[in-house]
Amino acid sequence: MAVVSRTTIGGVDARGFLTRLLKEEGAEACLAHVEVLRATQPETLPLPDLPEVLRRRLAGAGIGGLYPHQRRALDLLDRGDHVVVATGTASGKTLVYNLAFARTALADEKRTALYLFPTKALARDQLRQVRELKLPQIRAGVYDGDTPQAERPLIRRNANLVMTNPDMLHASILPGHARWADFFLRLSLVVLDEAHVARGVFGSHVAMILRRLRRLVAHYGGQPQFVLASATVGNPSDLAERLVGLPFSEVAEDASPHGEKLFVLWNPPLVDEELGLRRSAISETSWLFGRLVESEIRTIAFCRTRRAAELVAEFARRELPGGLKRRVKAYRAGYLPEERRALERALASGELLGVAATTALELGIDVGSLDASLMAGYPGTRASMWQQAGRAGRRGEPSLAVLVAQDDPLDQYLVQHPADLFEKPPEAAVVDPTNPYVLEPHLACAAREQPLAEEELAVFGEGAAEAVGRLEEEGKMVRRRGLLHYRGRESPHRLVDVRSASGALYAIVERETGALLGTVDEARVYWHVHPGAVYLHQGEQYEVDELDLVGRVALVSRSDADYYTQTRDLTDVEVLRVIDEGAVGEVPALFGEVKVTRQVIGFQRKLSSTQETIDEIPLALPPQTLVTKALWWLLPKRLLLRARITPPMLPGTAHAAEHAAIGLLPLVATCDRWDVGGLSTPFHRDTAGPTIFIYDGYPGGAGIAERGHESGARLLEATFEAVRLCPCARGCPSCVQSPKCGNGNEPLDKQGAVALLAAMVGRTWG
Repeated sequence: MAVVSRTTIGGVDARGFLTRLLKEEGAEACLAHVEVLRATQPETLPLPDLPEVLRRRLAGAGIGGLYPHQRRALDLLDRGDHVVVATGTASGKTLVYNLAFARTALADEKRTALYLFPTKALARDQLRQVRELKLPQIRAGVYDGDTPQAERPLIRRNANLVMTNPDMLHASILPGHARWADFFLRLSLVVLDEAHVARGVFGSHVAMILRRLRRLVAHYGGQPQFVLASATVGNPSDLAERLVGLPFSEVAEDASPHGEKLFVLWNPPLVDEELGLRRSAISETSWLFGRLVESEIRTIAFCRTRRAAELVAEFARRELPGGLKRRVKAYRAGYLPEERRALERALASGELLGVAATTALELGIDVGSLDASLMAGYPGTRASMWQQAGRAGRRGEPSLAVLVAQDDPLDQYLVQHPADLFEKPPEAAVVDPTNPYVLEPHLACAAREQPLAEEELAVFGEGAAEAVGRLEEEGKMVRRRGLLHYRGRESPHRLVDVRSASGALYAIVERETGALLGTVDEARVYWHVHPGAVYLHQGEQYEVDELDLVGRVALVSRSDADYYTQTRDLTDVEVLRVIDEGAVGEVPALFGEVKVTRQVIGFQRKLSSTQETIDEIPLALPPQTLVTKALWWLLPKRLLLRARITPPMLPGTAHAAEHAAIGLLPLVATCDRWDVGGLSTPFHRDTAGPTIFIYDGYPGGAGIAERGHESGARLLEATFEAVRLCPCARGCPSCVQSPKCGNGNEPLDKQGAVALLAAMVGRTWG
């Protein structure tokens, strides 16, 4: 254990808390690492030239100066630049754009601003902060799906600051742009807050929505500046330029103060040493959560799924005495708006001591001063990890952060290589604005909003002309008098799901009541709601009775089954074109476009208690095809000979290496292992040899495989280390087993994978 200086959190000695915790049976073996993040002192500069009324409002809030990064951002805006501010949690990014617009509104209250937030809760929290300035010249309103219909015309007519989200901008504001003509004419500032969230396919959609916004604002004569606020990422200006399509100036030096933070890496205990199985991260997080709440340390526990958040809160409550049970709640998407806001108020006031939350609370909602942050598993990116850790100690107080490792290759690698978390630069956020599967429907939306002129296609970037050609061939777009008009029967806006790559959604309906429980996109429907599947919704268990492929409805009934279901599928990859060729040592490494064909052929029912397979049931579902991007490695015969991989060993060896590499991919690309798929084969017809493929699970690609390809040897070296260091004998979830394997994790050869990966990265082994 690292030597930890005395640190007080919430009136409690953090070292003392850890010392008491480690006295509990088996706890000391779980402490993998403690990082002491020293306190930093504030550095401030004088306020810039501001109207006296604004200076008084700032003074009333205790603000007499600005951090250097805030002042630099405002100076760049004064120069006319578009600006991206990428600094840490609670570093005052919001003040930058609020000051920028406050100055403008005080000079001319007819000027307008549009703030975009990724969540409704964040918009309402920021509305409260703007209103605290008490400037009558700023008339702010939230315009989103929760805004009552009767209030919307009032906001359109009267507000000069509108807060919304990309979804509402796409589905309501842009298609109804004529009602926003005056607002767009006077638009001076567009803000995209939490811009690092706009990555992958969601980022591609946001990029297209912002280009549509730019085009319509220009049509009405507006010339706004853009401000993007982001967590610390590896490529802030590149991310901003990909999202907006304009050049940006970057501010990334964070000069804000931070209290001391103890950052603990905690590895749950082994429950089966022979199989290498560990106690689940959810169970371990629940236990730690309860201990912190017992000590009256105000704590937030971040979970990766809604169900996990509910379970962590429920398990913790079971172990707490009556008076404390009531002070622990879950917070996640799916609650009614008034319920979410009541929880936010209770947390901010101190009425709640602990909240188990999804990433809905990762973003900058003000929930008061928290003392400790728990993470049930690595969030997938260092940017998200620091956001979640930064939710505790936001007011400069000392704090505690604990990352509880999951039983998977990435988490196990990280607890054994803490330098990758604390010393490596943050990942680059991945956005591909040229994805044709995103570009085409947004061009259709743009043409429906306002017929497109040929010269306007440049706003939409590379590939727009080709996409228009395809839309014309499909009869969805036609040229009239030099302009491109949309001519489809359906509204193109309704066909676009901003949060997904697949526009077709299937409804999940309870058969008995007719209640809509949720939706699932077409790309995942056969895997999640096939006939016989066990489906979980808000802690309740259902079984899928029927999947109507024509009506796009899955009918489900309540179930008390003591098992869960896992699909079996077949995958085929066809190489369409090679985009880039390279090598990792003597291993040919390629990146290109592929066609993936997957077919669900059945499912297994497994006991929830032991994960033992009960039976396997065949299914007759049609295959799905996906044109996407992939990376692939060829395995030369001489390499296999040197690694002593015999032909009978090769299928299990390559399969195990594929699983492990997919598990480690989030180390080099902002993704989740569920965002990608893979295939390994002893012989592939297009490569004429043994090959391992990893592909993006989204039409057109999401930039993930490309980032993995660009990482060169780093991904393979990390994969080798993770498998080599895992103490299990034959493979386990911490190294080569995958929870999403369509072949039931068969065959897998862990020792063969270690030898193969060693040879691939030029290490001696065996």
